[in-house]
Amino acid sequence: MRNIKKAVSITLAATLLCSCGSSPVVKEQIEQTQITLSWWGNDKRNEYTLEAVELFEEQHPEIKVKCNYSEWSGYEARSRVQMNSDTEADVMQINVGWLSEYSADGKGYYDLDSLSEYVDLSCFPDKILDYGRMNGVLNAIPIAMNAETIYYNMDILNKYGISPPKTWDEVTAAAEILSKDNIYILAGASKSMWLYTLTYAEQVIGKPFLNEDETLAYTPEEVQVMIDFYCDMVKKKVFPQVEYYQKIDIDNNTYAGTIGWVSDAINYFSTVMDKGQNVIAGDYTAFSPEDAGKGWYAKPATLYAISKNTVHPVESAMLLDFMLNSEDWALLQGVEKGIPISSKAKKALDEAGQLSGLQYEASLVMDNNTKIAHMSPVYENTTLIDAFINKCTEVIFDKTSNTDAAKDLYEQFKEVTG
Repeated sequence: MRNIKKAVSITLAATLLCSCGSSPVVKEQIEQTQITLSWWGNDKRNEYTLEAVELFEEQHPEIKVKCNYSEWSGYEARSRVQMNSDTEADVMQINVGWLSEYSADGKGYYDLDSLSEYVDLSCFPDKILDYGRMNGVLNAIPIAMNAETIYYNMDILNKYGISPPKTWDEVTAAAEILSKDNIYILAGASKSMWLYTLTYAEQVIGKPFLNEDETLAYTPEEVQVMIDFYCDMVKKKVFPQVEYYQKIDIDNNTYAGTIGWVSDAINYFSTVMDKGQNVIAGDYTAFSPEDAGKGWYAKPATLYAISKNTVHPVESAMLLDFMLNSEDWALLQGVEKGIPISSKAKKALDEAGQLSGLQYEASLVMDNNTKIAHMSPVYENTTLIDAFINKCTEVIFDKTSNTDAAKDLYEQFKEVTG
């Protein structure tokens, strides 16, 4: 059904009969263009997206939108097949890693700059649009931004007279107090603690983990800095080994702080906040408050792109603009996909009183920090993360030395990054 146009006859006026005679039958022929839209998500996302699509079709009766959607794993697998066979949807939600994977030369998706007459790009800062550029071509537009952020349960910290830590020394000092009652000042899943360790290493070493060409920049000795930090933090009970991390321990008040994505703030803390506990978004850990944000990274939570193969670029661009910038779509979506970047969408949510709460506070911490860098997809490579955690675990249980672990890990990192 894709890339075809259907002539749809719509009767606007029936035959009018009156005593003085009959008027001719009046018909209007509307040529309707069909485009396709694909996304991933849960039932809530599917419901409001379908409702929003109906509103778009009401406002543009000349366009019919065929929707394809599923949960993430199924969507990812199907989309990979479609992009490799040039059968992907006209408008699609994409993962940020797909840009480098499918469009390293900038030709994997439609050039959205060429559609600026239909998509209002002025609603997005240039530095944000740069996240969607490959080889200078605007391939995709971020919906919202995301970064690992530290959250603190102030009810726990206040009980022990602890202020939210801002520096590495303050983190370890808080751990010394809390660990006596088996409470961790921080906790997080594998990726979160890997990125937290990278932050420390980059601040100590003074350079990023990756070179500009995304090859490994660290030596074996610098890789050892990462291993030593992680193992030292576990030993000092600053955070638990990631193998022992459990989200339920947030609810049980075993973790005074948690590291997680901005977009997941509500998922992490809904239970404790429902109990009336006060959770805040804290500062990014650094050696001094002035350096907060160094070694931390942000990325688009998700993006929208248009297929390079579409034969309906104008209609696809009209839908894309509606999804990104319209008040109707913004109010239905709310902050389910994160705090919208579009100034029009954000204004609509603000006027509706929907810009508030922990996720919004976390997004402000992220947005107001000028030192956060652009995250390469390599930083989220599961092979790197798993190899790092495994080597650290071997060191913790005296299966190997930190020096030997660093040498082995360096070789594994080199295999992945080149």
